[in-house]
Order: sequence, then C-alpha cells, then structure tokens
Amino acid sequence: MAELKKIFCATCKKPFFRSTGRYNESLKLSWKTFCSKKCQSEHKKKRKILTCENCGKSFERVLNDISNHNYCSQSCAATINNKNHPKKRSEFKKCLTCGRLFPKSLNQKFCSLGCRRLGNVGRRGKIGYYTPENIIKIINDFFENFKRVPTQREMGSLKGAGIRFFGSWNKTILSSGLQPNRSHNQRMYKRMTAKSIDGHPCDSVSELLIDNWLFENRIAHQRNTPYPNTHHRADWSVVLKNKMIFIEYFGLASDSPKYDRSVQRKKELCQKHNIKLIEIYPQDLYPKIDLEEKLKIFSA
Repeated sequence: MAELKKIFCATCKKPFFRSTGRYNESLKLSWKTFCSKKCQSEHKKKRKILTCENCGKSFERVLNDISNHNYCSQSCAATINNKNHPKKRSEFKKCLTCGRLFPKSLNQKFCSLGCRRLGNVGRRGKIGYYTPENIIKIINDFFENFKRVPTQREMGSLKGAGIRFFGSWNKTILSSGLQPNRSHNQRMYKRMTAKSIDGHPCDSVSELLIDNWLFENRIAHQRNTPYPNTHHRADWSVVLKNKMIFIEYFGLASDSPKYDRSVQRKKELCQKHNIKLIEIYPQDLYPKIDLEEKLKIFSA
C-alpha cells in the first residue's frame, strides 16, 4: 500500500492526503496542490484588489472584469453616473384635442390614440378638431337643413367623437337640444317602434321616413303584405292599375349573410309570381331623402 502524506490545499488551506510519489512530483515541478477541482478553478481566477470610486471601499475583482471605472456595487455606480449625466427635464406641449400636457420629445400632436382619433377633419370640409362645441353645432346644422335628427350611421367619425365626449349617441343628441330617435329605455339591439303620420306602425326611423313620404305624396299603401305561399312579408304594397307592387327597404343589405339570403328569396318570389319589386336602400334616404326616381312609377 502506497504511503500517504498530509499536505494543505493552496486555495482553502484545508489539509488532505496524497501519495508520497505524487507529493514528490509536485515538489520537483513546483506544482501547487489542491483538495478539489473547485479550489483549483478558483485559484486560476486571478483577482486584483480595487478601491471603489464612490465610497472608497476595497474589493476584489477578476482581471477580465476590470474597466476604466470600478465600483463595489450597482448603487455606487448609479450614484456617480447620475451626477455625471443628470437627466434632462422634459419639455411639454399641449394636446390639440383635450389640452393636456405631454412630453415634447414625442413627435406627435396628441397625448393619446383616443385624442388622435378625435383630432379629425370636420364634416363638409371644415378643417378643425372635434370638440363638444363644434359637435353640437354640426348636429344642429344638420337638423336645420334636413328637418330631422341625424342617425349614427350617417355622421361617420363624428359619432365616435360624440360618444367619447358625452358618453353615448343619445346623450350627444340630448346635449344638442334635440330628441333622440331611440328612447333611453330601449337597448341598441331592440328595434324602434313608431307610428307614421297615417298611423302605420314602423320598425325603424328609416321605415318611418319612407311611410311618411308615401303619405305626403298621396300614394295609397298597405303595410306588411304577405308574399304568396310563404311567411315573408313586404314592407309596403301598392295597387296600381289592378297590379300589385311591393316596396321593400333593405337597410341591412351586405351586413349579414342571413339577411342577404332573405333579400334574394324575396326577389325570387316576386319574379315567380310576377310582382314588381321596388328596392330602397340607405343611400336613398341619407343624408337626404331621394325617392322620386325610385317611386316615379306612381306619379306617371
């Protein structure tokens, strides 16, 4: 059995045993001895004692990590860097929509995306930004020109601006001193029921406008006339020279595949039963009622 000799680790100074042959070999070649690979690795990491440039505290650092400026901790480094490179105070500018201040460094005119959407070109080419005052003015101008309350669909981006400023479209109309087309007790998904001048019930503002137009132009008409041999009903029917004519308002055309299938079915039924069908769309009513061309057959 080989003779063991007690030696000390060159790193941690901990005693350990090694064979006499290995010990003599280390002495001959001037090798340092270590109790483990960890101590051997630590010994290879050459370190240097440095002084912190902030607090003056002494600390060790591996040679590869030494730089031009050395600190004992991140807090000391931050203290010196903040002194040498103080932050510049941001200059502020005013948002063109809401007037709130925001950093001038941002290359924009609005403080947020919402204000940017509100900062739009006004209707009818009037350049400016939507504010509660000019929203009310635009709605009142519309009412004076067309003698009715505007709907959301025809007001475009002004609708969104009104909702953001006043909370809802109905509140926007009320703030303009007008009566909304829908009452506060009705939800948006419910259909509006109203009576036309001649007493016919209508399911929407658009149908009300058409029914009143027929009455004012002295065109005798009936509401909700059934299609032959089906559950479908026409919005209006007019008898002209003993021939039945159906009038339909397709207000949701191209908005829903199911609705479009119903429209196509009605067209096929009219063609099958030799019934003349007059189709009316939102563009025939908004922003101005223009039904003379569509219904000129009744004035001939």
